[in-house]
Amino acid sequence: MELRLSRVDYMQVGVTSQKTMRLLPSVGKKATQKVAIADHDGVLTCFGMKKGEPVPVFKTLPGQKVVRLDLGGALGMPQEKVFVCSGSEVRGFTKKGKQFLSFEANLTERINAMRVCGADLFVCASYIYNHYCDCKDQNYFLSGDKINDLTCVTSPHLARPTPVLACQDRLLRDVLYGTTDDDGGVEVYGFDSCGEPTLRFQHVLSESVTSIQGGCVGKESYDEVITATYTGWVTGLTTEPQKAEAGPGDELRMSKETQTKVAALRAELEQLQGRVLQGRERYQQTSQSGGAVSAAPTFSVNDKFTLSPDDASYSLTLEVQTAIDNLLLQSDVPIDLLDVEKNSAVVSFSECDSEQPNGNFLLATYRCQANTTRLELKVRSIEGQYGTLRAYVTPRLQPRTCLLRQYPIKPLSLHQRTHSLQQERPMNRLSLVGQFSLAEIHSWVAFCLPEVPKKTPAGDTVTLHFLNTFLGTQLEASYCKGEAHFRSDNISTISILSDVLSKEATQRKINLNVSYDVNEESVSHTLTMIHPKLEYQLLLAKKVQLVDALKELQVHEGNADFLIPEYRSILDESQHLLDEYKKQPAHLERLYGMITDLYIDKFKFKGQNVKNKVSSLLEILDNYDLNSLLNFFNEA
Repeated sequence: MELRLSRVDYMQVGVTSQKTMRLLPSVGKKATQKVAIADHDGVLTCFGMKKGEPVPVFKTLPGQKVVRLDLGGALGMPQEKVFVCSGSEVRGFTKKGKQFLSFEANLTERINAMRVCGADLFVCASYIYNHYCDCKDQNYFLSGDKINDLTCVTSPHLARPTPVLACQDRLLRDVLYGTTDDDGGVEVYGFDSCGEPTLRFQHVLSESVTSIQGGCVGKESYDEVITATYTGWVTGLTTEPQKAEAGPGDELRMSKETQTKVAALRAELEQLQGRVLQGRERYQQTSQSGGAVSAAPTFSVNDKFTLSPDDASYSLTLEVQTAIDNLLLQSDVPIDLLDVEKNSAVVSFSECDSEQPNGNFLLATYRCQANTTRLELKVRSIEGQYGTLRAYVTPRLQPRTCLLRQYPIKPLSLHQRTHSLQQERPMNRLSLVGQFSLAEIHSWVAFCLPEVPKKTPAGDTVTLHFLNTFLGTQLEASYCKGEAHFRSDNISTISILSDVLSKEATQRKINLNVSYDVNEESVSHTLTMIHPKLEYQLLLAKKVQLVDALKELQVHEGNADFLIPEYRSILDESQHLLDEYKKQPAHLERLYGMITDLYIDKFKFKGQNVKNKVSSLLEILDNYDLNSLLNFFNEA
């Protein structure tokens, strides 16, 4: 059964962080709940709803940015005390707004996650977890990788609350890990008669959701989903009907309460428009005066640059608290821009001269439609090519200003952390011996590979496992002071590591003893892994080339009945084929490039230069057959 929910915007505060909005417990069975929300201005706001209007309960003064909010109270009693953390300080407020706690955790890093359970306070910084009871230090834990979030598990079978740390390396310390989608989508699921979850409602907000709660805020007896967004909007998706439907010619009457509300909104809008005009006039007068001092407006950017393992691409999400005018992308390494359906911005490309020193491989400008506050882009890098992707974000603010965000493209950028390897695969080995410390070799590995902690892990030896999201090949890195070993079933991965690590050591004037152990079987193994991807892309390209010709034949003959089933199938799927090809325009060229690199790297380790035979290799790829390709690699 489909669920019908109506959207209601309650109020807006400042920019918010993840999990900074909670609903206080209701007083009676049918009473509405109060909303507590904190923002980057350091303001904690608590409000309720009365006759469709937000009524403030209390509001604190501005201060340090609030990064987390939680509710607490004595165990077994209503959790109606509000706790917020800013920097390394935790403050507590009663439901009336009276501050009763100010606790300084004395951490060297700022708190980024917090949970309260009775007298127990659990806080996490980037790498440190601390547990306090009645504000007295109980224990701590130093994590080997960055801590992303924290929760607690309570049960009658547990003597005390069990903390749960979710870490960057995809390991759970003590408990459980969960993720949320930040594209503004809200989905509500119910359970059918078989106990299976089914989607009952979905709604897309125009910005990312930072907090979500279930309760009753707008009107008693009407349950709703309450969300807080990045720019501070508190929105309800309520079961209360909000719209009356009228047919053609029907008269739709508004209640006195609604008429009063509309009149108040119009008056407020006129007042705001007048203030904007006054502000613009004042700015123009000030800017034209001789003693004017220009001040760039400040604004926040919520950005994420993450590897998507499903399609081996990087997703770049940029969200601004005000409307975005344009975005300039600049890259000093070759990358492909992939199509994103949700992106409505108009993109234009500028000519680049990559041959010049510090030249660009990409200059792309995205011009956004009005009221666009969020942009999502997808890019795919080439392993072995490393540098920096820069994003210049320009909002619709006066005076004109932009904010620069930089994202490193690493030498093995398409690898992600994993926890195990398939040991039966044929592996190549690279060994390095030299006068380097554990911290130095760890920093080199972090430079080459994503998802490596900045902080050197504890212990004498570090072992990390990686998976190539594009090809499925694997890599093991094991290193300690003065010694490092890398194993991979892809010889090109070993070649890239050898080149980059040798360069890093040379820059630091460290002598390295480099040795290799090449497994010949790994080359045919890698080609076999590439085979299904290459075969699919060649077939897709062939079908796309036939689409226009088949459509012309169909128009000329009046129908497609005379075509063989294979060609009729191409016509029927033409739009899907074109969309698939458009999403990954350079996919085939990337596969050709990987096979070419594999061929060159195989013979590089034998001391042979085979670049003069690349043209023969490309001819075989144009008339692709796996056995012919394997024979060419073996005969060369």
